Amino acid sequence: MTHKTFGVALAGGGPLGAIYEVGVMAALEESLQGVDLTRCGVYVGVSAGSFMAAGLANGIAPHEMHRLFIESEAFDDPFEPDMLLSPALREYAQRMYAFPGLFMQATQHYLADPFGRGFFESFMRLARALPAGVFDNSRIGDWLVKLFAQPGRTNDFRKLKRKLFLVATDLDTASAVAFGAPGWDAVPIARAIQASSALPGLFPPIEIDGRHYVDGALIKTLHASIALREGAKLLICVNPIVPFDADLAARNGSGRRVSLVEGGLPVVMSQTFRAIIHSRMRVGMERYAKQFPDADVVLFEPSRDDAEMFFTNVFSYSGRKRLSEHAYQHTRRELLRRFDELAPIFARHGVTIDRAALEDPERSLLDPRRRPRPRGPLTRMADDLGRAVKRIDAALKAGKQAS
Repeated sequence: MTHKTFGVALAGGGPLGAIYEVGVMAALEESLQGVDLTRCGVYVGVSAGSFMAAGLANGIAPHEMHRLFIESEAFDDPFEPDMLLSPALREYAQRMYAFPGLFMQATQHYLADPFGRGFFESFMRLARALPAGVFDNSRIGDWLVKLFAQPGRTNDFRKLKRKLFLVATDLDTASAVAFGAPGWDAVPIARAIQASSALPGLFPPIEIDGRHYVDGALIKTLHASIALREGAKLLICVNPIVPFDADLAARNGSGRRVSLVEGGLPVVMSQTFRAIIHSRMRVGMERYAKQFPDADVVLFEPSRDDAEMFFTNVFSYSGRKRLSEHAYQHTRRELLRRFDELAPIFARHGVTIDRAALEDPERSLLDPRRRPRPRGPLTRMADDLGRAVKRIDAALKAGKQAS
């Protein structure tokens, strides 16, 4: 039975965000009684959230998705991490082909008036020879086509039993497009996922019917209003990206307070990006409460003092088992902590929270023999140092062989 008034909205966050969402949804699948997360009336996916949303709409349960994406070595055709890192060779070739002509134009422009036109002004046109993206996500698209071709699944929005909307941004107009909506439902689901998750700079824009599309999070973080307009009365939202609160982390932990500026540019940029994304989402959540007063919107996201989520690279896929387990256990703790708040909300929709399941200390996404070991700051530092030593050793050996 389809729960027509239930909806799921999933935000982005790179591979890390998708991994986090798998853990969250697996915890919800175990803990919520009265709702089947693969039979909701509407699903909305943005960026990395489009993978999870499309899977749920196709009847792939969270625990099955965990086996598919996280413990993927068990499958004949697993999701390989290197699919995320395939060089955009066609993009490189096209840009290199254009370089000689651009260089000639720049030279002619400069020599025509070398004193009146600056060197950099003339040669800035060479920027057009830079690739629009570093990696190619076409292998991901091919893999998704095969996944959705399996019995009981479809790559066609129009053949789904549930409503699915995957949001991308039209690059030329900076407007949001919800693939799956009328007029946009002829696009294959796998192609829409590629468009929704084409993060500018990382992946080239995806061309669909002569238009170019990039990451859907450029306009909004969740696009939850799409599900609410479709009639969702209970909307479960997951946002994997939150800014870090170093003061809160110091109060709740045992270590000294660390200023994020010590992490250099990557950490400063990460905090800035997360703060912008999160504040925008909060504004949207407040607006939903006023525009849709008869709907309940329940949000799950990491804690502001979650160093594990903040200091893990957004594009990391190597620690997927540890991170999905981390998200799973955090969500279970959150459901217990917020039990008095959430139980009445879910009860209004005929859903109950299985408190006994949440209080079971043996619950884990992973086989107990393969549970990830705790990773504190010293453990992570030791791992990083070990990897650095290995790289230096390999470089020294290569140098000796070359000499």
